[in-house]
Amino acid sequence: MESVQPNTALPGLKPVSLGSRRNKLRTRDNWYGYLFISPIVLGFAAFMLVPIIWALYMSFTNESLMGGSAWIGLDNYTRAFGDDPLFWTSMFNTLYFSAGLIPLNLALALGLALLLNRKIPGIGIFRTAIFTPVITSVVVWAIVWKYIFATDAGLINQLLKLAGVTGPAWLYDFDLAMPVVIVVSVLKNVGLNMVIFLAALQDVPAMYYEAARIDGASRMRTFRSITLPMISPSLFLALVLTLIGSLKVFAQIQVMTDGGPGTSTHVLVYYIYKQAFKNFEFGYASSIAFILFFLVLALTLVQWNLRKRWVYHEE
Repeated sequence: MESVQPNTALPGLKPVSLGSRRNKLRTRDNWYGYLFISPIVLGFAAFMLVPIIWALYMSFTNESLMGGSAWIGLDNYTRAFGDDPLFWTSMFNTLYFSAGLIPLNLALALGLALLLNRKIPGIGIFRTAIFTPVITSVVVWAIVWKYIFATDAGLINQLLKLAGVTGPAWLYDFDLAMPVVIVVSVLKNVGLNMVIFLAALQDVPAMYYEAARIDGASRMRTFRSITLPMISPSLFLALVLTLIGSLKVFAQIQVMTDGGPGTSTHVLVYYIYKQAFKNFEFGYASSIAFILFFLVLALTLVQWNLRKRWVYHEE
């Protein structure tokens, strides 16, 4: 005998299906989600996306604070690559800065991480002391080191004077200014990579080191065969972040050397600043900014494609 389902719907009310209720709830949840993300989306559009699009447009114009604006096509890019020797000087100085900072930063950060990866009393104080410059204002940091490397009353030259050595004019020497800025930048940001490496080292399984010790492997062999492969993903991350940061260097240059002496510390971001806010050529400055953008993008893609050759667990 077939069972008869009782009609429980109230008289005059249309029954609502379960699927319809779920769709309404899903729609309401979606609107709540859009509401919550709307501030960051609107902020990104207003303060990032629109300025980027406008800067891209300006790179094809002769926009200037002293005059009007007219479409000139690729003339700004042609000027940069063909008619502006200072652009190539800035490009060389930027790559010089990156080539000096990246290996020094990574090597020092890894060395500090290996030293501080120990369970001894008070080790947290040393970790904090090394990381503190990372959260210090870069302008304040550069000002302090500018006085430390001052020619007459600077701490470095005063110590050299006690040893009977006449210190050079660090920030006014064509050959020394850029190395000084590199060293100051390394000391400022080495703590960030140190923390990344320290976290990676603490995730390496101890059984690997125990097996290497039983097999009689030396410390150097253990480091090359176990430590480096296991922390290679973190090393890759630090490499990418350090490269991008080095190509965007500006505050240290502006505060410590102002691009000098001569053009020895003229880097691309400083050149963009000079063209935009000293020469008021916003169109030309925008074109150089996008050249820098594509340079960063190209180098990052190269690193991303090469990671499979040396990063552990990458196929």
